[in-house]
Amino acid sequence: MDRKARDAEWTGLMRAAIAGDQAAYRQLLSELSQVLRGVVRRGFAGVGVPRGDVEDVVQDVLLAIHLKRHTWDQSMPLGPWVMAIGRNKMIDDLRRRGRRPEVPVDLSEFEFEGEDQQASIDAHDVKRVLDRLSDKNRDIVQSISIDGQSARDVAERLGMSEVAVRVALHRSLKALADTYQEKKL
Repeated sequence: MDRKARDAEWTGLMRAAIAGDQAAYRQLLSELSQVLRGVVRRGFAGVGVPRGDVEDVVQDVLLAIHLKRHTWDQSMPLGPWVMAIGRNKMIDDLRRRGRRPEVPVDLSEFEFEGEDQQASIDAHDVKRVLDRLSDKNRDIVQSISIDGQSARDVAERLGMSEVAVRVALHRSLKALADTYQEKKL
């Protein structure tokens, strides 16, 4: 489907949604979320933003669309309005980061003295930090980040969708990172 046809379909779905058609609204949000994931992923590709942060920005865009849908001019196509919101949310996210790219550092090739003692200290620190999370979020972080389970397996075990598990993981890790940054300052 070309851009013009897709935009016409979205415009019709949004008009129907504003008129109260919940099925049209669900279909619109589903289609928008798929397209927005690609747009945000490509937009963040060269600036050092982790791929996991894409979903947070997509959710911010969808929330903004929901909250501001009454401001959309129904005589105009929906696509440019949605993409403007997406662009602005991506810019907001980059500003919150201070435009600092994140560079992963792999120290596995170096040997450090006292690794056994350090491992014990690290394990204690991890437990102390994880204790700050709710039981479900701690379980998700422990299972995926530490035990190496897949998001799909954790989702099935907890009765959640895989996307919900990934979002909870990302938000929990972000909260832990924010807590760590506060303590460093």
